[in-house]
Amino acid sequence: MNAGATETVTQHLDAEALRREFPLLAQPPEGARTIYLDSAASSQKPEAVLAAMDRYYREDYANVHRGVYKLAERSTEAYEQARRSVARFFGVDDEGQVIFVRNTTEAINLVALSWGGANLGPGDVILTSIMEHHSNLVPWQLACERTGARLEFVGIDANGCLRMEELAEHLAEGYVKLVALAHVSNMLGTVNPVDEIIRQAHEAGALVLIDGAQAAPHMPLNLPELGADFYACSAHKMCGPMGAGMLYGRRELLEAMPPYMGGGEMIRIVELRHSTWADIPQKFEAGTPSVADAVGFGAACDFLSSVSMAAIHEHEWRLTAYAYAQLQELPGITIYGPGPEARGGVISFNIGRVHPHDMATVLDGEHIAVRAGHHCTQPLHAALDLVASVRASFYLYNDVTDVDRLLGALERVYEIFDQETAV
Repeated sequence: MNAGATETVTQHLDAEALRREFPLLAQPPEGARTIYLDSAASSQKPEAVLAAMDRYYREDYANVHRGVYKLAERSTEAYEQARRSVARFFGVDDEGQVIFVRNTTEAINLVALSWGGANLGPGDVILTSIMEHHSNLVPWQLACERTGARLEFVGIDANGCLRMEELAEHLAEGYVKLVALAHVSNMLGTVNPVDEIIRQAHEAGALVLIDGAQAAPHMPLNLPELGADFYACSAHKMCGPMGAGMLYGRRELLEAMPPYMGGGEMIRIVELRHSTWADIPQKFEAGTPSVADAVGFGAACDFLSSVSMAAIHEHEWRLTAYAYAQLQELPGITIYGPGPEARGGVISFNIGRVHPHDMATVLDGEHIAVRAGHHCTQPLHAALDLVASVRASFYLYNDVTDVDRLLGALERVYEIFDQETAV
């Protein structure tokens, strides 16, 4: 299991039964149902999440933290109960360390603007990698433009794994203030050794931000045990709604950071020319929050916990290993990233000279939903000499029948593009 995980497998996962809890997936007979293989972009939503959000709007809706009437108190309780559910899901006892944001992107921008603006300057280094999602690259580019700091990068080897010797070399120079890396690559599927990265960075005096967008939905995590200074994730990739996400941070760091946005809710006292700030987490949650989305996020965490994150992790590993082995047998295919032993539930590939968008279109005609494009990793694709790739990503509601349907649909790709795919 991954660093920070304390859960053990307590049950086997029945993906077919779980599909019935997802209204969009619990449709038509086997032959016609859509095989959804794009959960790395956004996961489907179970009835428990949809019902929780609907119930909030129908029964508890009011603005939070502001009214003393009973409806406002119920709304506030729903919002803060969601925070407690999210904190519990990640093993966090101190709920003030859980900041609600819209998504992983906003969480990283919050750190880049707030912590970065207060702590970075000329000569400082932000160390990241060439495999990062644009959300963990562009905010640091902007931070460097604002502060005079500079970006440096860890490369990858032929298997799509980080060159750990390059990490050590950069840290040894003594200029790195922050290491910002993905826990799991959204294109390569590489599961990075974040526990070792955190240990080395801390020994060198650097802080660590982990982009957990592709890890939080798929493996058990205990963030205090993991030891990252900041950890970011999105609800919509973990059975929750769009519009909700989390930034976890060490309390002493969050308390020292200036506000990210100004406005209502994040203040303590406002005068005409001066204001003081509320305690965390409110200091970073200016304005009326997206309460229903937070409620959905909390419900998603509760749903995933009821299934068992350890069971989800094991199920996806077995499914990915099966898919990897089967896809490898196809003529003219190139799979990017490491083998199943170091990979999450993502497989990106190309077949011969078939354009990924053409392949995805053919698969869509066979009721297979995959992603085609650069997956918000243009520098990584450039390093691999690619314009785009096809990505199949798996989740708790997928099983071997879905993989077999993918393989069957790829036969149609070979039929249509026979000359293009000739080896």
